[in-house]
Amino acid sequence: MAAAAGALAGAAALVTLAVGAVGAACGAGDGPGGGDRSGSAAGAGGTVLSGGPRSGGAGPYDVARLSGAVDEPVAGEGVALRAYGRFAPPGSFVPSTALTYDRTLVPAGAWIVVEQSTERSGTVVRARVGGLRADHAFGAHVHTAPCDADPAGAGPHYQHKTAPGAYPANELWLDFATDAAGEGNAETRHDWGLRRGGAQSVVLHAEQGGAGARVACFTVPFGGYGTP
Repeated sequence: MAAAAGALAGAAALVTLAVGAVGAACGAGDGPGGGDRSGSAAGAGGTVLSGGPRSGGAGPYDVARLSGAVDEPVAGEGVALRAYGRFAPPGSFVPSTALTYDRTLVPAGAWIVVEQSTERSGTVVRARVGGLRADHAFGAHVHTAPCDADPAGAGPHYQHKTAPGAYPANELWLDFATDAAGEGNAETRHDWGLRRGGAQSVVLHAEQGGAGARVACFTVPFGGYGTP
């Protein structure tokens, strides 16, 4: 029994070190990360990390959330999130939270990083992409539901106030244009916060504006305040 307990303690120490390394990479890395959504662990100060190795290309998901437990931020406390996905077709052998529906515009293996910071005074969402079709203008919006094999499964645009039309001031738009290397980035800022559970994905569209064919989707566990 003593030997078994010692072995378990040693394994726990190794896991703690591995999680710490992933957290450091999330905070300090210059490029996109990688990782399997294989589990989560809470560190000091309420830091919650989900993910596995950051290399090898097999990991579809990596997220670090700071200041508050996952899906339950403390009232008045900020939430910071960084999520990484590598696009794969629906039904791929290795499941991914980033799905491509049009591999001409969003090839399998292309990547996306989404970051969010939220206070009661406002919301900032940023996105970076790479490996997409070069020199193309993409539409991108935060949507209400997680990604699905059916592009329509991500639901409509997230709206601050329910409205019949799509307007950037009332939604989270991240339209961007890729450069010659197929990379791009965008940022949106608003003076309102997100409803808890109301925003769950980022959808890429074939063209900029309020509509356009859905060519890819990335499930993101956005944080927010208030009731769903």
